[in-house]
Amino acid sequence: MLDRHSDLKFLPLTPEIWNDFVTLFGDRGACGGCWCMWWRLQRKTFNEQKGERNKQAIKNLVESGEIPGIIAFVGDTPAGWCAVGPRENFSALQRSRLLRPLDDQKVWSIVCFFIDKKYRNQGLSVELLKAAVRYVEDRGGKIVEGYPVEPKKEKMPDVFAYYGLTSAFRKAGFEECARPSETRSIMRYLIHK
Repeated sequence: MLDRHSDLKFLPLTPEIWNDFVTLFGDRGACGGCWCMWWRLQRKTFNEQKGERNKQAIKNLVESGEIPGIIAFVGDTPAGWCAVGPRENFSALQRSRLLRPLDDQKVWSIVCFFIDKKYRNQGLSVELLKAAVRYVEDRGGKIVEGYPVEPKKEKMPDVFAYYGLTSAFRKAGFEECARPSETRSIMRYLIHK
């Protein structure tokens, strides 16, 4: 686990910390050139621009003023990423048959995580979820929704955990609202003011 006294901080991805995002995602763009564009594009477009073009696409978003997510820092080291934004910002989520909207409420969605290898399996995703809820609350949001995986086996390859795990969402205070498949759930955190 992360040391309780670790110097953890969470910052929205803005142009000022773009280089930290690039450092965290590395040469491969987190996973196979994704650069966290999977949920924002049609599959054909995503596949055509894997790598450098996806990197430029997310950079363009950041430079336009949109905040596509938050970065966790341990000290000054970028350690983790959580993609969060209004559900309508994620066009692939809008097209998903499995993850259809539960109702007509305005929802902020958490769609992706990336944790640096040095910080995996230490509770950082739970802390990122809590930080994402605070971020949404600061922007007036009332419902935060995630679409985590429930592994069939106790251990699953890290590459398949980018949606987050149901256990982490539960630890962060989210509740399951739907189970559209054996291994996927829709979980919500209701912000009460």
